[in-house]
Amino acid sequence: MDHEIYMRLALALAQEAAAAGEVPVGCVIADESGAVVGSGRNTREAVRSALGHAELSAIDAACRARNDWRLDGCTLYVTLEPCPMCAGAIINARIPRVVFGAREPSLGSCVSVIDLFSERYGHRPAVYAGVLESDCAALVRGFFERLRA
Repeated sequence: MDHEIYMRLALALAQEAAAAGEVPVGCVIADESGAVVGSGRNTREAVRSALGHAELSAIDAACRARNDWRLDGCTLYVTLEPCPMCAGAIINARIPRVVFGAREPSLGSCVSVIDLFSERYGHRPAVYAGVLESDCAALVRGFFERLRA
């Protein structure tokens, strides 16, 4: 699979989130055939819920599309390194591969603060960091710069 193609889809969702006043994070999940089976973007402000993360929305959509809570054979693409909550959902959904763009120095739970995927859980996804990293980081940085201005 060409990771950049899917990361560009996730970036488009992150841009939608930014336009809606949300932290710009987008996520897509592709299955073994390359079909996108789930997607999501941050919606915490709109739904007034701490659960409104892009990854959780995409995982929920993918589970519904596949009619299964196990997402074996899928790859999750997200513009920002997953937080502990989303890393836990990835582990529970048995997603074998996670590809992310920008590191998250405050809450990142794949490499930055902690690597939850290397702990002794029953499932350990492979992680590919830094795909379109500069584009993903610039989107987040620009969002917060505009917010502070």
